[in-house]
Amino acid sequence: MTTVVDQPQAVPAKDDVLAPISWKLPIIYAFGTLLGVYFALKADGITQFVWKDIRPSGGADLLLHAAPAIWVLVAVMAAATAYSVVRAVRRETQPLWLGLLVLMPLILAFLTFSGAGSPRYVTIAFLFSATLVAAAPLVYGSMAGVVCERVGVVNIAIEGQLLVGAFTGIVVASAFGSPWLGLIAAPIAGALVGLLLAFFSVKYAVDQIIVGVVLNVLVLGITSFLLGTIVKDNPSWNSIAYSLPVWEVPLLSQIPFIGPVFFRHTIVMYLLYALIIVLTIMLFRSRWGLRMRSVGEHPKAADTVGINVNRTRFLNTMLGSSLAGLGGAAFTIGANAVFTENISAGNGYIALAAMILGKWHPVGAMGAALMFGFASAIVDFLPLVATSPIDPSLLAMIPYIVTILAVAGFVGKSRPPAAENIPYIK
Repeated sequence: MTTVVDQPQAVPAKDDVLAPISWKLPIIYAFGTLLGVYFALKADGITQFVWKDIRPSGGADLLLHAAPAIWVLVAVMAAATAYSVVRAVRRETQPLWLGLLVLMPLILAFLTFSGAGSPRYVTIAFLFSATLVAAAPLVYGSMAGVVCERVGVVNIAIEGQLLVGAFTGIVVASAFGSPWLGLIAAPIAGALVGLLLAFFSVKYAVDQIIVGVVLNVLVLGITSFLLGTIVKDNPSWNSIAYSLPVWEVPLLSQIPFIGPVFFRHTIVMYLLYALIIVLTIMLFRSRWGLRMRSVGEHPKAADTVGINVNRTRFLNTMLGSSLAGLGGAAFTIGANAVFTENISAGNGYIALAAMILGKWHPVGAMGAALMFGFASAIVDFLPLVATSPIDPSLLAMIPYIVTILAVAGFVGKSRPPAAENIPYIK
């Protein structure tokens, strides 16, 4: 009698299992290339570029026949898209430089298309300077989100903190005749909103997202009420006469392109430069940063080694909120503008998107905020060079459309702090 023994089948190794092909980025790159083709087909005439200064006094620095120039840029985008497809088929990661190789030519193609046939110059320095100005509140807001969420507190109230900072900054500056007092009052007002957020969400464990939304509505209602009553009766309290002065950094401000873009701003912008550097170093290279991150990732372990979790969350929520309040000042005293109802216009939520897109890192959040700031700057730039009128409503949609596309297409597998929106109760 013969006994047949079933041989065990070999189980394929885990490394032999092929991962699914990700077509997301190749499709996005292909869409960008097709957009470039549209620009090339519709472009007609010569585009005049000026890059050295914001207000050109001489002729154009560069003249381009729009259609041929755009076709060259389309060829670069098409090559990058094809290489992206090859990497996707090989199941290789898509490098950052490949995305830039599509994005940068697409931006140049768009600018060339926009200025084609226009008698006005496409001033690159103006566009980049406007990008920084538009991005300043977003960067401050995203830094506020980084500080708060790194300790486990979701700061949806950034929108309200920007709004109250803008209102308090100009009212205090106008009422007391000093923009510096307004600059001090704005972060204090933001910190007070953060105090309310921390009080309810940290001390009483109320859902942080709900508290944040309620605070946004509350601040919008209070500022609108005060604007229509007290400020309306005292119009001198909402005056651009006490805006922050523009400081030109000696020597650096005279460098072509770099000077007008980076070194001809108010102190709000220079504080932002310092904030990004200091916060990046402190967050990852200091005891304070280590305590923050431990509270946001594993509060019980942090408590075990003697860190007061709720106090850390409370104080850092107020600190982050003060940064958003300072960013709100960039809307009024930092931009030589009066306060209008809902002047923040959703920028707090865009700042949250920048923080998520930047994966809760100050430098990454800054990069995402600059991208959104560029989209906002385009809204002001296009009417200056367009050869035909553009519907303002369509232009106003651009920053929000870019936000949706960026978050949907480029966030990837970003992981928030593990203890985010989880109250710590001993």
